[in-house]
Amino acid sequence: MTSALRAAGCVFAEDEATLLIEAAGSTDDLAALVARRVAGEPLEHVIGWAEFCGLRVGVDPGVFVPRRRTAFLARQAAAFLAGRSAPPGRPGAVVVDLCCGSGAVAAAIAHLAPGVELHAADIDPAAVRCARRNLPTGRVYEGDLFRPLPTGLRARVDVLVANAPYVPSGAIGLMPPEARLHEPIVALDGGADGLDVLRRVIAAAPAWLAPGGCVLVETGERQAPALVADATAAGLYPAVVTGAEADATVVAATVTAPAPPA
Repeated sequence: MTSALRAAGCVFAEDEATLLIEAAGSTDDLAALVARRVAGEPLEHVIGWAEFCGLRVGVDPGVFVPRRRTAFLARQAAAFLAGRSAPPGRPGAVVVDLCCGSGAVAAAIAHLAPGVELHAADIDPAAVRCARRNLPTGRVYEGDLFRPLPTGLRARVDVLVANAPYVPSGAIGLMPPEARLHEPIVALDGGADGLDVLRRVIAAAPAWLAPGGCVLVETGERQAPALVADATAAGLYPAVVTGAEADATVVAATVTAPAPPA
């Protein structure tokens, strides 16, 4: 089994073999799982889950697989919440996860910042079904970005996160086959420069954010300056945060200007 996985290009063949054995209910099941992996299906689709921020997040076939770098986005959101007090009369901070996919980012934020009021949305019905299982204490809506959200959330959202597609259309063909053949194109293709969806998130965010709230989006390092300009034009106060170890870039934009250092 390990040699077959290695021959198929699986760099961590031994580790994958262990996970496949754990996921299999019988010898026949194991053979079927190995065959799917050797054929190029993402490991997470084969075993049914992905490790994310120390959690096992369920991932169905055809659903976007959460990337390890995106854990940086979830941790930045949780760090912002840690320094923010809920307004009087409200039990917990309101978190909205757009383009939620499997719900991994929302699940991680809820794990890192217990007690939040959690909402998530995705345009892909398969992702919505998956996210609803992963977010049993949250509300998951099907639709395009803000459109399916309850209007009662306007001006109440403390943290808005979006791991929206940001791969330029022309670069989709250069992605690994695991992604471009097995994940929905709507979760990958960000338009000509990769920023079509993220621009829409940034432009609409001020109407949904509570006073002092923050929108955080993952993007590419070279794309960040364009999003900073968009956030500034929307009346937000943006900053770029990078996680070198994870090769991650996050643009975080607040409704009000950050307090000056003491």
